[in-house]
Amino acid sequence: MINIIGLGPNRENITLSALEALEKSDVIIGYKKYIDSISDLLEDKEIIKKGMGDEIARGDIAISKSIQGKTVALISSGDPGVFGMANVLFQIMAKYKDFDSKKDIKIFPGVSSVNYSASLLGAPLHDFAAISLSDILTPLSEIEKKIEYASRADFIIAIYNPISKTRKKPFRRFKEILMETKDPKTLIGIVDSSENLNKRKNTENLNKKEKNKNANFLSKTEIPSKTSVVTLDNLNEEDINMSTTLIVGNSSTYLQDGYMITPRGYVVKSQIHPLSEEFYTKYLAGESPIGPNETCEYYPCHDMEDGKQQCDFCYCPFYPCGDSSTGGEWIKGKNVWSCKDCKWIHEEATVECVKKSLNNILEEVDDLTIKKKELLKLRKHCISETRRKK
Repeated sequence: MINIIGLGPNRENITLSALEALEKSDVIIGYKKYIDSISDLLEDKEIIKKGMGDEIARGDIAISKSIQGKTVALISSGDPGVFGMANVLFQIMAKYKDFDSKKDIKIFPGVSSVNYSASLLGAPLHDFAAISLSDILTPLSEIEKKIEYASRADFIIAIYNPISKTRKKPFRRFKEILMETKDPKTLIGIVDSSENLNKRKNTENLNKKEKNKNANFLSKTEIPSKTSVVTLDNLNEEDINMSTTLIVGNSSTYLQDGYMITPRGYVVKSQIHPLSEEFYTKYLAGESPIGPNETCEYYPCHDMEDGKQQCDFCYCPFYPCGDSSTGGEWIKGKNVWSCKDCKWIHEEATVECVKKSLNNILEEVDDLTIKKKELLKLRKHCISETRRKK
């Protein structure tokens, strides 16, 4: 029997099922650093440590020990199915006649680096792609293609194995491709677990009584990973190492109170303001302003970078969007959504994008609330369209 076990990113996040599987295993096989990090849990076990690059050997030994009747724990950090040992074992198992994979393999998932990193950064994940920048086994051309397509599709991108002392080109190409395809102000979360890994090497021994107190002992040796959020144009190679996970935001990701947030587009319900109702009555009748309305006593009510404010949507059709990615925010304690710092709806490219579809959604003024979901999907589409590079 082989238990393929994900240890998670640190001791605090090892699952109860993984702990039980370790306890029931006779033989523990894994990368030496990972085994050292849980050495106090492995008393009276046969320990087989292997170095980086010995993944096939680990799998072969695990199957051989299982055929001998041993219960084997094949361990990975994070989740074993995400750049871990599960893929390796399933790749080689067919060559063993006496090994029944249907009965003799059980996988214990672990908290992956992307989930752990996201939990420290706030709520950055939506639809996402996880890409390893290691070109040891993968051609750089394939990595480049994955980065480009994920970026152009506006996925959140989780980056594993970003850089090492001898492997710097993939990271440099990663940044170059993003600079070619994304807004340079795109947010990137950086989670550095190197201090955490160093602490795990020196874990103090705990007696069996303490081991059984799973909820208590796991946090005793834990120190937080370092986190920071930068913009793409300020992403520096010097801040990245092999123990770093990067989370690249999409066109809607924003920073608030130190947290990296990617909104999902939920409807914030609100009544239509009388002035907005009056404006959209004129809009539907073709009587609203087009382009800069310089006759308005408030023009320009926003300080636009190009000096021209488009007034086609003097009252935003998406109000309240509840999404700070374009500059709006809640006035704390007032339950009021403020658009004071949102210029996006007054940009020429935005007006052009919104107008292509708005008339198909907005047939009467009440549709501003009745069809709010459709309107917010249009908003999200236009954010992506106006913020990506062609």
